Amino acid sequence: MIIARKLLYNGMPPAVDFARQNQQRFLNELKDLLRIPSVSTAPEHKSDVQRAADYVASELRRIGMESVEVIPTKGHPLIYADWLHAAGKPTVLCYAHYDVQPPDPLNEWISPPFEPAERNNNIYARGAVDDKGQLWMEIKAIESLMKAGEAPAPHKPKLPINVKFIIEGEEEVGGESIAEYVRRQKSKLKADFALVCDTELFAPDLPTLCVGLRGLVYTEIEAVGPKVDLHSGMYGGAAPNPFFALIEIISKLKDAKGKVLIPGFYKNVRLPFNEEHYRKTEVGSTKLTGEPGFSVLYRTWARPTLEVHGMPGGFTAPGAKTVIPGRAQAKVSMRLVPNQDPDDILKRYTAYVKKLTPKGIETKIKVWSKGPACVVGTNNPYIKAATEALREVFNKETVFIRSGGSIPIVTDFQDVLKIPSVMMGFGLPDDNLHAPNEKFHIPNFYRGIESICVFFEKLGG
Repeated sequence: MIIARKLLYNGMPPAVDFARQNQQRFLNELKDLLRIPSVSTAPEHKSDVQRAADYVASELRRIGMESVEVIPTKGHPLIYADWLHAAGKPTVLCYAHYDVQPPDPLNEWISPPFEPAERNNNIYARGAVDDKGQLWMEIKAIESLMKAGEAPAPHKPKLPINVKFIIEGEEEVGGESIAEYVRRQKSKLKADFALVCDTELFAPDLPTLCVGLRGLVYTEIEAVGPKVDLHSGMYGGAAPNPFFALIEIISKLKDAKGKVLIPGFYKNVRLPFNEEHYRKTEVGSTKLTGEPGFSVLYRTWARPTLEVHGMPGGFTAPGAKTVIPGRAQAKVSMRLVPNQDPDDILKRYTAYVKKLTPKGIETKIKVWSKGPACVVGTNNPYIKAATEALREVFNKETVFIRSGGSIPIVTDFQDVLKIPSVMMGFGLPDDNLHAPNEKFHIPNFYRGIESICVFFEKLGG
């Protein structure tokens, strides 16, 4: 029996009742998605990424979405779907991603990364919160609204607003395919606003909307010395060593206090917060570092940064091998803030690396991803409705935060599609994104589904 939308269950829309009755099924389905190792940066997982895309598309078809496509790209597939029968109502473009980060280091996982495990009311797996769990929240909210919607004819579900989905499999490797698709398909993706579920709550049980993201320039410096690996006993002291070149370059990119030394880098650049709790429970270090004179939140939300993520090359296996490598790499990224132009920063960085490169070494810079920072306006009906929905589900007022992370597509929605984004995420600060033992707090998974249901009902009037 389909329940009329005008009826309420305990003050909530009937979609929330449906979601509550199906919580265990929703979680089991999420586990099936989490078992697929859709690591977008690893060529050996290309078929797994495709399998995850097919799984998501199949579910969109099953719940009643229309025009479902798995769209091939130069990289990994995009997924599109829509339901456009709510005449006179707003249209939302729902975004999420189904690809995940590599699980390394594997020996630090308590349970295997692609075998979802429940502990302490959390679900542990790679992608649990970033972003498969939050993707599944969006899909399950639509299913709940479909099942609870009025039916003008048998088996003809109805949604309170018009819905489009654009889901990608390359967010963790830069999102080039979706950026190109958005520019090509502006009319197809036309909407009033975007819903992005790829952020977190500022604190447990505190409803949160993210209104700002840092930009990103992610590069790889390759240093080339000898034409081949050389015996260090025979050639040490004469042959240039690419690792020492990288050490020399990287050591001059930042000073000891954390200030980035690239010329012109800074040319264009308060919530309740317990800094000691952050140091102990989230970072887990004896001391916090960074630019003096700025608070931790200011450093992580609104100051640009430069970090080194890895230095592959040479001999890294167990044991010893006395070799001077012919080439070595360093993965270096910069997080950017509003008014910093990624192209300008990349140009300055490239020139500075060339200047620092020692004689006898050649450096090349590969750009893995690049995108500007963004700040989202809050003075629109979609943010207002989202705030009201979160208050009803959490029984608390919503806070607005910025995030130190980057979601490149949000800027494209703003600049290309000319629509605002509602960044409504339900992760927690200690969910170990991109780290071993990633988790998603199961009650937040359920509250996310309910919040989206109430949000869309409000917009549908």
